[in-house]
Amino acid sequence: MTTVLAKRPGRVSEVGIETRNIAKTPDRGAWSATRAGRKVRTVLMPLVAPPDHVPLLLRPALWLAKRMTGKDPLPARLLGWFPKGAFGAGVLEVTAPHGPRDLDSRLLAISRIVASVTAGCPFCLDMNAAGHVGAGLSRAEVDALIARDRDVWSAWAPRERLAAEYAVALSSTPVVLTSALKSELVAAFSAREMVVLAQTIAQVNFWSRFNQGLDVPSAGFWDDAACAMPARYAGTP
Repeated sequence: MTTVLAKRPGRVSEVGIETRNIAKTPDRGAWSATRAGRKVRTVLMPLVAPPDHVPLLLRPALWLAKRMTGKDPLPARLLGWFPKGAFGAGVLEVTAPHGPRDLDSRLLAISRIVASVTAGCPFCLDMNAAGHVGAGLSRAEVDALIARDRDVWSAWAPRERLAAEYAVALSSTPVVLTSALKSELVAAFSAREMVVLAQTIAQVNFWSRFNQGLDVPSAGFWDDAACAMPARYAGTP
């Protein structure tokens, strides 16, 4: 027997269900099980519910996001409460760095995954890990990034290791950039590449704080196992 916490705005309820009967449903964070002929359903909910009526100007963007990902764009729907903020976040997303024109796709993916883990955002990790194949990362490499396994990183190309270390440093609280790391970074990356990396990592941290502040769960873009935060993430280098 296991206990599942059903989180809703303002309260948490417990539902006891048999683990072997649990099945993941397609929609966000929802689980169902059968116990003694009765179906039990537990849904992870954000701290506040999205508005019932999304502003007209935001609807095309929400429709496109859902069509492209096949998932509920919950953070974007929550921004429906503050359309001006939604517009700003949309501009941030549209202008986000993309490989290979802005920077190597592997470097961008490495920095985003490590930033997601270090900042402790399940939704961010779920989304950023989902594109690992297109970025040229293997599952084993993603696992090493999630575990923040520096022994594995040390065998990678110097720029890839540094991108991971930079993401850890900028996503920790407080931010601590050692003199040694600074020296390695400016030797390995151009000024433009440094700015692209810093913006990429900062953008993940923006969404991390927003999503965690509103208790946004992972959406199932990739693998549920990847979305379970390692015991040691907590913003520590």
